[in-house]
Amino acid sequence: MYILELSFGEDPDRLAARPAHRERLQALHQKGWLVMAGPFSDDSGALLIFDVPDAEVFAAIVAEDPYYRTPGVTIVSQREWSPIVR
Repeated sequence: MYILELSFGEDPDRLAARPAHRERLQALHQKGWLVMAGPFSDDSGALLIFDVPDAEVFAAIVAEDPYYRTPGVTIVSQREWSPIVR
């Protein structure tokens, strides 16, 4: 599993890019690759949990979604995660 943590700024481009990003997330969820995703309660960022076959697939998901390069969106961390309870 992989975790992606985002930080959000005030740039309005982020909100304009969000609908297309959420469509991508829905497709990844339907495919079984996105376990959970959502903003922090103060909308300062978000956390996404992916269950993908390997690091290359995770990297491709991040690279293919322009939202992660949108002004107002910063990737704080990308980490492999080994949960012990599911």
